[in-house]
Amino acid sequence: MKDQVKKLWRLCFNDSEEFTELYFRLRYTDDINAAIWSGDELIAALQMIPYPLTFCGQTVRTAYISGACTHPDFRNRGVMGELLAESFARMHRNRVSFATLIPAEPWLFGYYARTGFAPVFGLCRQTFVPTSCPALPPDTCVETADGFSEEASTYLYRKQQERPCCVLHTADDLKVVEADLQLSGGKVFALKADGRTAALAVAYPEAGERWTVGEVVADSPQAQADLLDSLCHTVQASELTLLLPPSEGDGSEVRPLGMARIVDVRDVLHLYAAAHPEAELNLEVTDNQLAANNGYYYLNNGKCMESDRRLPGRHLSLSIGELTQLLLEPARPYMSLMLN
Repeated sequence: MKDQVKKLWRLCFNDSEEFTELYFRLRYTDDINAAIWSGDELIAALQMIPYPLTFCGQTVRTAYISGACTHPDFRNRGVMGELLAESFARMHRNRVSFATLIPAEPWLFGYYARTGFAPVFGLCRQTFVPTSCPALPPDTCVETADGFSEEASTYLYRKQQERPCCVLHTADDLKVVEADLQLSGGKVFALKADGRTAALAVAYPEAGERWTVGEVVADSPQAQADLLDSLCHTVQASELTLLLPPSEGDGSEVRPLGMARIVDVRDVLHLYAAAHPEAELNLEVTDNQLAANNGYYYLNNGKCMESDRRLPGRHLSLSIGELTQLLLEPARPYMSLMLN
């Protein structure tokens, strides 16, 4: 299976051979792959990469859709729609709460919206200009590495976990991020205060003297500023482009980043009701791709009741995409360091 998927990948995408080999060596497995065949020919494939996600004070299971592609001779025939529907059913059986993805092209936002995805992930871009003479506090230093130490992995996971709705990176996943970072010449920078990590940044070079920081977490704004200042002077960057969660931006425009889709309405609404006991909702949910989600849901006093039959009272009728937007958008979902 792996060789056939790789062949289709090369046909459909313009990725470098180095990245393709990295992906299929470290990320791809047959277990996370879904495919459609025409006879002996593979005509469509995608991978469902597992990631944890913070949601309503809990950590839930998600599947990140990666490498979704259809053979050029079979496009515009509904093949990918069929594959996505099969994938959602498989996720549902495996108790996955959400599917997520980052569209490769702007027009794909509309395509995936038709399969229940909502554009809820956003980011802010902010420019950081270093000071002329950086000075770190006593007993503070900045360490630079080609990858993630155990301490760096643990620190990043803990800080991302503090965000209300954030895709998390496990230590195993960071090995893939690390390999991709090394292809681009990127580095991991850690501010150490009294021997402990106080801030962490993942950065990679761009054209000229610019660097982009794909993720930065810190114990305080001052620790973050100290780290970024030292980072600039270490790599001799004239300025940095920071990619930040919307809530951490400077008021600049929130740009669309990715999409999410509820896979298991029952589990998601039970979690939402428990976290929002003040919510009183009568919902009629329609999911055209996953019939198991269709039905009536009643939220009251921190509980969620479901029914196949409509109970008396007024109902809010929502598609699966509209429900996803209603529940996730206020939490400002964020993802970083994805192989998009």
